[in-house]
Amino acid sequence: MTDLVARTGRHQQRYESGYRLVAGCIPYRYAGADDDCNGNCKQKIEVLMITKENKRGLLFPKGGWETDETKEEAARREALEEAGVRGEIKVRLGTWDFKSKGERNECNPEGLCRAEMFALCVTEQLDSWPEQNERQRQWLSIADADKQCRHAWMRSALNACIEAVSSSSKSVVPVTENCTARFSDQEQS
Repeated sequence: MTDLVARTGRHQQRYESGYRLVAGCIPYRYAGADDDCNGNCKQKIEVLMITKENKRGLLFPKGGWETDETKEEAARREALEEAGVRGEIKVRLGTWDFKSKGERNECNPEGLCRAEMFALCVTEQLDSWPEQNERQRQWLSIADADKQCRHAWMRSALNACIEAVSSSSKSVVPVTENCTARFSDQEQS
């Protein structure tokens, strides 16, 4: 059981110009090099996706940006609540608008969402997290994650993440220290 609790309700939710404001992230890590590269291969990037609440389809952690937090804090909170990971936000990826089938209410009758997405370098993966009974998580290669992106905005955000992380991996992200620490054995794949 976890001591962490997911936030619920919409009383602190932000809305702007008919859109529900959402913050999310693409959690990533560097996996080990292939066996046949004699130890000289670059580490490959994996991203973490989670199941929707109905267990069908995969998505990136995201959720409502609330009035008492920054966008970055909201993105980190959603990663913790939905995927059970902690990490460092490395870069803002952009803003994407989409229409949600499930996020309709009196403040947002059309289900319009505006998502601010970030790249999150995972430093810790928890064995227990708030939404573990509602969601499953899965580490995927870039190619497999691309296949799982059911919406164009998700694929665009994934591409922005990979471009940003790939271009900064040599100078900004200390690969072996920040993105491979503290994973339980059962969660490595």
